[in-house]
Amino acid sequence: MQPHSATGSPTPDDGSTALDHVRNMVSACIQCGTCTGSCPNALEMDLTPRKMWRLVILERLADVMASRTFILCSACYTCTLRCPRGLPLTTAMETLKGIAFTRREARHRNSRLFYEKFMQTVRHHGRLHEMAFMTGYFTAMKNPLTPLRFAPLGMKLMGKGKVEMGFGKSAATHLDALFDKVAEIERAAAAPLEKESHA
Repeated sequence: MQPHSATGSPTPDDGSTALDHVRNMVSACIQCGTCTGSCPNALEMDLTPRKMWRLVILERLADVMASRTFILCSACYTCTLRCPRGLPLTTAMETLKGIAFTRREARHRNSRLFYEKFMQTVRHHGRLHEMAFMTGYFTAMKNPLTPLRFAPLGMKLMGKGKVEMGFGKSAATHLDALFDKVAEIERAAAAPLEKESHA
């Protein structure tokens, strides 16, 4: 559901340690292109997944962050299931999203705000509360034209009863304790990796 960890880790400011982690995931890549051929979104990507892994291996962080490829990953796991080397490619894509969001890359601002507001809504309500999510997202975008762009889709969804208008159909269940526990577990898991990188 979320593209990166609840804590936003990995957290190094320059992203180098995080990219090292991704490079370790894909270092055995043989550039066969099975991931690209299997990806349902490959035609919409500016770089194919195969090219993305090559850039990661070459440590070209700027080029990786300039791409929309990892943002368009829908986490269908097809590439991971079909990779002949058994590489965790979907996890690697998710980690790249986390790096971009942690670095607050301007190119990925809209996607970052979308995911942040989505998770904040789930944390507060215990589920996706559509009106709260959309209100938070549109406010964060700070562009009065953004709601107009989504208006046709919103009207269609409301017509089909897919959007709760906030009349209390379901009670909110705060998930703060759950999110805090996950953040604690992720910090504990990241600590050995950070020590290793500074050794």
